[in-house]
Amino acid sequence: MAEERTGVVTLKGNPLTLMGSEVKVGDKAPDFSALKGLGAPITLEDLKGKVKVFNVILSVDTPVCDAQTKRFNEEAANLGDDVEILTLSMDLPFALGRYCAAEGIDKVKTASDYKDASFGEAYGVLIKEHRLLARALFVVDKDDIVRHVEYVSEVATEPNYEPAIAAVKESF
Repeated sequence: MAEERTGVVTLKGNPLTLMGSEVKVGDKAPDFSALKGLGAPITLEDLKGKVKVFNVILSVDTPVCDAQTKRFNEEAANLGDDVEILTLSMDLPFALGRYCAAEGIDKVKTASDYKDASFGEAYGVLIKEHRLLARALFVVDKDDIVRHVEYVSEVATEPNYEPAIAAVKESF
């Protein structure tokens, strides 16, 4: 049974329960398996040797998640080929594909955690009450060490992008 943590995040002021252990700076990044498409998994191993940004959102169909994903798509152009930005949510792979095509998202990858919440539990962002992922940012260096973590305390607000982007630049 996954660890339960309360009081870490709220949704419009209402406390939520997060499933999974808290990930901290300096930790070895937990492995996970999410879906790029139906039957096409992506794991930590698939991103080996790159600096990784895990951009965690509730759903691409909400304004804040849309803004967050677009911001990282823009930032990706300035961060170089050694950085992989992966936006993760519980959206179905079909919805993620539709969203990326409609919004011109072409520099970040998307992955769905809908099937078994592997990422959500491994990174402690699975919201028990809604089976969605809480808004968060994780930066993991080329050696799979966590260099930045932000669990956004109010999931209806955007994260603080600048420290995450600075952590990416310091991870080379």
